[in-house]
Amino acid sequence: MASTEIKIGGLGGQGVILSGLIIGKAAALYDNKAATMTQAFGPEARGSACSAQLIVSDAPILYPYVARPEILVTMSQDAYTKFSPELREGGLLLVEEELVKVADPPPNRARVYGIPATRIAEELGRKLVLNIVMVGFFAAVAKVISVDAMRKALEKSVPSGTEGLNLSAFDRGYEYGLKKVS
Repeated sequence: MASTEIKIGGLGGQGVILSGLIIGKAAALYDNKAATMTQAFGPEARGSACSAQLIVSDAPILYPYVARPEILVTMSQDAYTKFSPELREGGLLLVEEELVKVADPPPNRARVYGIPATRIAEELGRKLVLNIVMVGFFAAVAKVISVDAMRKALEKSVPSGTEGLNLSAFDRGYEYGLKKVS
């Protein structure tokens, strides 16, 4: 892997920025890679469109902004509509399948994988961990960063006392993703 551009999109309050932070921290601190992250969100705290853009590389990163992501993770229809045209030809599109309706054919001949992340989070007792379910799914399907690095970054990034719930959410997403790609 020379360099991988990743964009995560959703609505404020869905944990988009935390998802990007976990992925970037996993790459840079626990997987011996270089990583950059930029973020964008509307002036409203919740409900507005937001995104986290990451570059993960085996070499130093000279330009920190994502131009054409190879991987797009979308947790809302608005994020899909806004960001899917940016996806690189043949890129990887990961969606919350109960919240995002993907066009037929998918944009830019994307390879599409979906997960019912909200439902899985609700089964765990906290709808708020849907982003962590998506991070686990990302780890299994994208295979950009090792699962051990992702788990370590997750443990260090979530509020104290919620590590067990978040690790369970990550594992559920990861296991779902492994089934999808096998």
